Amino acid sequence: MDFSFTDEQNLLQESLSKFIQNDYGFDDRQKSAAHEKGFAAANWKQFAELGWLGMPFSEADGGYGGSAVDTMLMQEQFGKGLMVEPFVPTVVLAGGAIKIAGDAAQKTKYLAGIIDGSMQGALAYAEPQGRFNLADLVTTASKSGDGYQLTGHKSVVLNGPSADFMVVSARTSGDQRDESGVSLFIVESGANGMSRRDYPTVDALRASEVTLENTPGVLLGTEGAGLASLQQVIDEATIALGAEAVGCMEVLYKDTVEYCKTREQFGQPIGKFQVLQHRMVDMFMEYEQSKSLMFMAAMRLDEGYGPEAQKAVSAFKVQVGKSGRFVGQQAVQLHGGMGMTDELNIGHYFKRLTMIDTMFGNVDFHLKRFGRL
Repeated sequence: MDFSFTDEQNLLQESLSKFIQNDYGFDDRQKSAAHEKGFAAANWKQFAELGWLGMPFSEADGGYGGSAVDTMLMQEQFGKGLMVEPFVPTVVLAGGAIKIAGDAAQKTKYLAGIIDGSMQGALAYAEPQGRFNLADLVTTASKSGDGYQLTGHKSVVLNGPSADFMVVSARTSGDQRDESGVSLFIVESGANGMSRRDYPTVDALRASEVTLENTPGVLLGTEGAGLASLQQVIDEATIALGAEAVGCMEVLYKDTVEYCKTREQFGQPIGKFQVLQHRMVDMFMEYEQSKSLMFMAAMRLDEGYGPEAQKAVSAFKVQVGKSGRFVGQQAVQLHGGMGMTDELNIGHYFKRLTMIDTMFGNVDFHLKRFGRL
């Protein structure tokens, strides 16, 4: 495999890295998270001006024709900055669903708004009883004139408080866990019958519990055939989140190495103790293994979405789950009690890694999925 980047990808990575280093330090991140919406509107506007919000979309849809590798590069840098702006919920999830399943009118309306930064979205797919089974749905949709009416409950809808629209999965036919009969709908935020309970997550993001009672929605794609599109969107988002985790792990192991060079105990830096050196080497190895699988998963996805790409996604998610836990735990322990304080960035990175492990399927789920595939 050729792991070298194009000139355009190198420029993209460089611009993102400069933004994180110069304009998105840990204190800046904390200020963004403290906003009422959980992110800084000025940053989102800047993302649009720099073209980052249009990167994953084709030129025909008004974007820049970026690949999965491009999104991976962006998310890795966002992970280093522990970014709270809703790139994944809006661009990768909601925008990805419309990119895959939307018609020309829907793409013109919603993707253009996402790309220019005037519109945000969310994907409402998870239900309390569903675990990680995308087909386990009790939310239903029934025909009503030219449209549909949705009734049900969606949990942990990321970016729900700020979303202008939501892509909602619902059952139009079949039993609760049937793979057929799943459809996707676009529901405008604030539509009749929609209610939300908004809350901050443990990793400083924003989410909502969404209740629908005969809420009007517009069909996205083909009725009853939405599961395949939903699965592809989730797999693309899994790679994006995994790349963010790789960025988090890089910061954790590097900050831990630097800390161990300066923290003294028994008259010398603790980094001189061999047992701690071994642990830092293990942190580095876990990070490198995750990064290698990140490249493979993104390249498999760019080759075409199918069983090989799905296997690579699950393998990557398993590695990220295991490595993120190990690197986070070691970083906290080697920093001692201060590793758990809110004033230090270490604990915040560990919280984010822990949440990434539980999103879109944990280690056990993806091990089983890899085995089935």
